[in-house]
Amino acid sequence: MNNTTRIVASIVRLLLGSDSAPVSLTQASLLLLRVVLGTVMIHNGFDKLADIPSFAEAYVEAIGLPFPIFFAYCAAFTEVIASPLLALGLFTRPAALGLFATMLVANYHHILIGGFSIPSIELSSIYAVSFAFFVIYGGGKYAIDTLLANALTKWLNLPTGIAPSLSTKATTAK
Repeated sequence: MNNTTRIVASIVRLLLGSDSAPVSLTQASLLLLRVVLGTVMIHNGFDKLADIPSFAEAYVEAIGLPFPIFFAYCAAFTEVIASPLLALGLFTRPAALGLFATMLVANYHHILIGGFSIPSIELSSIYAVSFAFFVIYGGGKYAIDTLLANALTKWLNLPTGIAPSLSTKATTAK
């Protein structure tokens, strides 16, 4: 294979290949996504806390959930607490799961009130899918979770094969 062919093959692989990015660039992208999602989501919780009775009436009662004030506080505190946790990569999966659940309820509300309309469910659907990704994948290499898992593995002297998700070699190989 000559140099021109190699260059063309590299360009094609770079443009069309989905796994051609270096691991550090991929992990940095996940860090950026996590930080942006957590940062832009937190205001929703504060907005809810600013007027819980109105939120409970307009959103929680409207979809028929019992105890609307209680569930309004649940949604607000989930967003206020879980959003910075997601941004930091601390308890990423549980935080993302709570945020995912709130977005499923938001989607249900939008569909129930406005019908299946893409403009009304667009943002909450994007949030929901993004949070679902972090529920499944975790915080990534550049998360506090990973630092804690690596420290715990080292402290407990766990061999690499016993806890591959916690081992240093497993996290750096991804």
